[in-house]
Amino acid sequence: QVQLIESGGGLVQAGGSLRLSCAASGLSTPAMGWFRQGPGKEREFVAGISLSIRITRYADSVKDRFTASRDNTKNTVYLQMDNLKPEDTAVYYCAAGYSLSNVQNDPKYWGQGTQVTVSS
Repeated sequence: QVQLIESGGGLVQAGGSLRLSCAASGLSTPAMGWFRQGPGKEREFVAGISLSIRITRYADSVKDRFTASRDNTKNTVYLQMDNLKPEDTAVYYCAAGYSLSNVQNDPKYWGQGTQVTVSS
């Protein structure tokens, strides 16, 4: 079973940046991505990235601010978050699946979650 280990969450001022990392161990997966769940909200898809040609998908709310990338030699994905806003405050979860659509709609594996707090 794949284990996803996240890091990089924290507290940042509005307009600042954070970089989340997710390292996968065990079985590899073709696609990985990120979800988030804010206070009183349901979990929502944030970004995803495919394996080889690195096709990406983003929620409209984070386009042009967040960038997903991956290092396949390390089996690690990253989420660079720039120009953060208070509404980005949430627990962020790494996810993995067998395709970009699978990650977005029904991920097979989940990380433990990491808190991102953006102050105004």
